[in-house]
Amino acid sequence: MSAEITFAQGSTLAMDEALAADESVFILGEDVADNEGGGVVKVTAGLSTKYGVHRVRSTPISEQAIVGAAIGAALAGMRPVAEIMLANFLTVAMDQIVNHAAKIRYMSGGQTAVPLTIRTMSGAGMGSGGQHSDMLEAWFAHVPGLKVVTGSSPAEVKGLLLSCIFDDDPCIFIECMPTYWNTGPAPEPGLRIPLGKANVVRRGDDLTAISYGRPIAQLLDLAERLESEGISIEVVDLRTISPLDRQTLLDSVGKTRRAVVVHEAVEQFGVGAMVSAIIAEELHGNLLSPVVRVASRNCPVPYSRPLETAYLYSDERIESAIRKVL
Repeated sequence: MSAEITFAQGSTLAMDEALAADESVFILGEDVADNEGGGVVKVTAGLSTKYGVHRVRSTPISEQAIVGAAIGAALAGMRPVAEIMLANFLTVAMDQIVNHAAKIRYMSGGQTAVPLTIRTMSGAGMGSGGQHSDMLEAWFAHVPGLKVVTGSSPAEVKGLLLSCIFDDDPCIFIECMPTYWNTGPAPEPGLRIPLGKANVVRRGDDLTAISYGRPIAQLLDLAERLESEGISIEVVDLRTISPLDRQTLLDSVGKTRRAVVVHEAVEQFGVGAMVSAIIAEELHGNLLSPVVRVASRNCPVPYSRPLETAYLYSDERIESAIRKVL
């Protein structure tokens, strides 16, 4: 294994290890097999050649069929990994995800597990337009019974996705399209990162910056730069959006007494609102400043590149929020 891998290779490694470790694991989705190109961004390239098309199955263009078949397979004891090409296309299969996958364990009195992983990608900044770029993690975090996960580095992607595949509950694993080709240190073989546990990526004393996925790298760069001004930023990566690791959040903000929450999804009714509410409810009276959120604008993702840039959260807006809170 090379010392550096891409985000896309992190996902590939996780699926490769899962397929090798357990015969019940299989992958299905549009164009995922090598005869159809190994996926639209080649994340599953090579896997059908290695494990066979019976375990890496290309499907028709039907998100309802992909998710429905995956749920049925999970109920029958398999561990399907269903690829839905883009997060916006999850809307086509919302009935299967929300009314079936998320509720079957509860409605069966805990007798029936649904060990299903749905991989999907999204993210603005590539001029893909409003129907291909939304970050919809808050939708799924709002549904009891679903686990919602995303990684902030290639190694994190690998370790978290592998844990999702071997979890007995349905997991939505969100990959960031604009970072697919960014690189980072390769993980050790077999790495699994526990779900539901946030990671304090950087220790600091003056303010806690909370995020997940793509913004974590930006927060680390900004924290490094502000260190030269004597500003000490602690960075918390949620990793698992649902279930949320409340204790790590509260321990960190309880120490720094200031918080900024950052995410790419639009601000209204987003994950940042939930995190801010938890902090305000539990630490009211201990905070030195109100919690501030930084998110993308409350509008559909524009196709025009200048408008898309204006829509997105930015380094400048994050820094401004941090300075405001301090």
